[in-house]
Amino acid sequence: MLSKKALSISPSPTMAIDSKAKEMKSQGIDVIGFGAGEPDFDTPAHIRDAAINAINEGHTRYTPAAGTPELKEAICRKLKRDNNLEYSPAQVVVSNGAKHSLSNAFTAILNPGDEVLIPIPFWVSYPEMVKLSDGIPVPVETDEKNSFIVTPEDLEKAHSKKTRALVLNSPSNPTGQICSEKQLKAVADFCLDKEIFIISDEIYENLVYGSRKHYSIAAFNEKVKDLTILVNGVSKSYAMTGWRIGYTASSAELAKVMANVQSHTASNPNTIAQKASLAALEGPQNCVEEMRLAFDERRRYMYKKVMEIPLLDALEPEGTFYMFVSMAGAIGKKANGIIINSSDDFAALLLEKQKVAVVPGTGFGAPEYMRLSFATSMENIVEGLKRISAFIEELN
Repeated sequence: MLSKKALSISPSPTMAIDSKAKEMKSQGIDVIGFGAGEPDFDTPAHIRDAAINAINEGHTRYTPAAGTPELKEAICRKLKRDNNLEYSPAQVVVSNGAKHSLSNAFTAILNPGDEVLIPIPFWVSYPEMVKLSDGIPVPVETDEKNSFIVTPEDLEKAHSKKTRALVLNSPSNPTGQICSEKQLKAVADFCLDKEIFIISDEIYENLVYGSRKHYSIAAFNEKVKDLTILVNGVSKSYAMTGWRIGYTASSAELAKVMANVQSHTASNPNTIAQKASLAALEGPQNCVEEMRLAFDERRRYMYKKVMEIPLLDALEPEGTFYMFVSMAGAIGKKANGIIINSSDDFAALLLEKQKVAVVPGTGFGAPEYMRLSFATSMENIVEGLKRISAFIEELN
């Protein structure tokens, strides 16, 4: 008899789509993949060199469970420099990726039956992580007219006596939208009033476009900061997805609990990757801007072309490297005699007929949407959108 809790967890649709596309490519099939949630750039040279040096210098043993003192100090400097937040190393826990950081956070604050508010659309792993920590994920309806930005009114409708926390993700995966300072302040006031934790996932903070700006909700005041578990990492900003380094910043009490949990589940974050992450945070930052500019060019091209395709509509991304595209106009249409009832049908038929992989919105809580990643080459974007347009034209 297997664990009922483990059996209740759905596989990640984003990882499944990416794996399927890679499998097809390995078979020689010409697939364009829009599923990847990772930069298509190589990790910058000075970061790779730091890892090589770490190996050659013998830094291959255990570190303290919550991360090396030098990396935690560098994270504190980063948070002060970029977010105007004062933290001590004792308040920082370095983990094996931001996913691990989120898992630690849920484990630290949830008791069986506690509820966690998760605004729709949400990153696919949030509800599953909550369930793994014996909590109950509570999807919160948001308004498309408000760019899916959650409001206190939305939260009030979903709040109950069992509510323990709110998950906030800005810039947002999958929508690419960013909470303004005013919008964040309203959410912060709600959480203060209800005395619930804020798990603030800020992994995309450096991927912001145009005149928009990223704000950290913990920066409003000390009371909000005490309720916030800030989650970040090096994967998206420095093209370090495979290095698996994320971190939390929180109250010292929470950090101690998360460090204790991690000491029993992972011993410590990868030693060599910690050395590389130190070089990422403390070294030249021009690489981050170079990647951001490349993503911005792709973003503008993709948005323009998607809006020219009949039956599709999209929110213009303000951050991340994702575009959330409505395919509601295709609902009820047929391809190969099969009626399209949701983005799952749309994605399956698109992959079959045009060899283009997109992520259906079902896993994000939005079945009439799909997510396209522009973390791929401009050549792939141009060709992939041509194929999507051809697929739409053949619908009847």
